[in-house]
Amino acid sequence: MTDLKHTLPDADYIQLGRVTSVFGIKGAVKVYSYTQPVENIFKYPRWLLKLNGQYQNFELVSGRRQGKVLVAQLRECQTREAAQALAGAEILLAKDKLPALENNEYYWHQLEGLQVFTTDGHCLGQVDYLIETGANDVLVIKPTAASFDQRERLLPWLPDQVILEVDLLTSRLLVDWDIDF
Repeated sequence: MTDLKHTLPDADYIQLGRVTSVFGIKGAVKVYSYTQPVENIFKYPRWLLKLNGQYQNFELVSGRRQGKVLVAQLRECQTREAAQALAGAEILLAKDKLPALENNEYYWHQLEGLQVFTTDGHCLGQVDYLIETGANDVLVIKPTAASFDQRERLLPWLPDQVILEVDLLTSRLLVDWDIDF
């Protein structure tokens, strides 16, 4: 793989999924997708794969669901051995290549790192990551030095009920949440 580490800061990219293993003998790979729905990973024709600190661009020739797995054929990967060498690679996409969202919609990576404040002005910490659940997504809030206390909290992503305001410019999230929870 080509080493492009000095020109590709990871902060400018989002992980769409990862290559898990080989599929067949013609260089196809099994893919685990983080997109929703999972097949949306195939909407991006150019993938940047990162493996062991090395980066390489690939062109997606085809992608499909095969039973319970996703299978991709990459132009630069034509043999089983080449596909095996990609196992474990992260599939990255430049954040500026993501489609625009409607008002009041956010990508998870935009919410990570936001400072969380209650309507009473208490700082609960910052969004560390999100968890997908059946009913609604959940924000995992880790305490910071500015936090009201040092408790980790789980807040449901319920716009207009718990989540009152998302301000990406000031990196703040306003929530209606009791500090005792």
